[in-house]
Amino acid sequence: MSRPIRGIAIVLGVLLLALLVNVTIIQVVLAGDYRDRPGNQRILLEEYDRERGPILVGSDPVARSKETGDTLRYLRVYPNGPMYAPVTGFYSLIYGATGLERTENRILTGKSALFVVDRAEQLFAGLEPRGGAVTTTVNARAQRAAFAGLRGKKGAVVAIEPATGRILASVQSPSFDPNILSSHDPARIRTYYTSLEADPAKPLLNRPIVSLNPPGSTFKIVTAAAALASGRFTPDSVIPGPRAYNLPDSSRKIRNWNGQACGVNNLVSLREALAVSCNTAFAWLGNELGDEALRTQAELMGFDESFAIPLRAATSRFPEDPDAPQTAMSAIGQFDVRATALQMAMVAAAVGNSGTTMTPYLVQEVRGPDLSILQTTEPVTYAQSMTPLNAAQLTEMMVNVVDNGTGSNAKISGVRVAGKTGTAQTGNDNPAVAWFVAFAPAQSPEVAVAVMVEDAGAPEVSGNQLAAPIARDVIEAVLR
Repeated sequence: MSRPIRGIAIVLGVLLLALLVNVTIIQVVLAGDYRDRPGNQRILLEEYDRERGPILVGSDPVARSKETGDTLRYLRVYPNGPMYAPVTGFYSLIYGATGLERTENRILTGKSALFVVDRAEQLFAGLEPRGGAVTTTVNARAQRAAFAGLRGKKGAVVAIEPATGRILASVQSPSFDPNILSSHDPARIRTYYTSLEADPAKPLLNRPIVSLNPPGSTFKIVTAAAALASGRFTPDSVIPGPRAYNLPDSSRKIRNWNGQACGVNNLVSLREALAVSCNTAFAWLGNELGDEALRTQAELMGFDESFAIPLRAATSRFPEDPDAPQTAMSAIGQFDVRATALQMAMVAAAVGNSGTTMTPYLVQEVRGPDLSILQTTEPVTYAQSMTPLNAAQLTEMMVNVVDNGTGSNAKISGVRVAGKTGTAQTGNDNPAVAWFVAFAPAQSPEVAVAVMVEDAGAPEVSGNQLAAPIARDVIEAVLR
């Protein structure tokens, strides 16, 4: 064989080998990814020919299938669709699936390995294949209270059971109607989806777990926890609380939201500083503790980690290497600190759970077509973020916020409520975001709540005016 022919043969051999490797990767390694990719029309059409299992809140379906008698045999319907949209997502002939409809697709279609026995029984009995059911952790009363509270506002609410990490509510506003996106009318689906995408309020954004905003003064809970962990401070420690705090190595100043000094003679206890949300005291405290201490405490409570609940949540973050002025701003939840509503609910829940941060989750059980339980999610500890003693002290400090400080609108008759207000600017030209985080200590059942309201206006009190009443209503709904 001549040298040119041999060279061509080698090249062709390499190309053939590359083709075989590529085909193997696509058909074997990536087959599942291509199969489950949203918008895979062939798989969707196959799935429309079988009864898809329900998504349940308690024993009630918030997503279910009904028979149509048409070519597309089953139609997905969502009772109270907009209320549960952040949880269920949608199941669309055109746009594929989102939310639990996507992450739990193999359960809902009955194709999961958990259903091998069920599929065999259906085959031998000559029965049509049916999907399994997914039972969520959502508390219907909490979800309803959060949805009602956000009506007419733009924002998100997340409620968590502190001892387990079970997500009791996940609500956004504005929301969307998954019934339209899951209809069998392609033109109507496209028109509605296009309008949602064009809406500047971003109703398709899963705000509770994806929207990142500066947490503002609610982050002072993290700073206070770091102060207690240092061993240098107690709730009664007296710290500077002047009208304005000069940022180190800078001509800039941090001022208090009410324009006044905190405490007496510019000195205030840590307990009182949290109650009145004293910016200057916590900015000073942040510089005393340093960015490493703040970051360590934040990460123990879930920052800088991406959680799959199983929906993938955005990663809340603390700045990597802030200088002294940036550390002071970070200590009050400004600069580049960013958090989701899920994250700030985790912060409150960690304090309320004696300092133990739990991994959040949204799916409680997987059930077979006959609703028999096949799999149950067990709570998982994420980190011990505080000692029980420090958590108890911080709990009392947060109760003082509600009883005697900026969180008065979260009061519930006969119930002790621990909370913290917050307001943060999202940019030079953007309106403020109002926050309130809260939990009810020593109550059964337990609940921790984070409320985030966008376009809130500037004053610190907007957290108390706009967000605290929603948190209060959600807590009351769970305790009823």
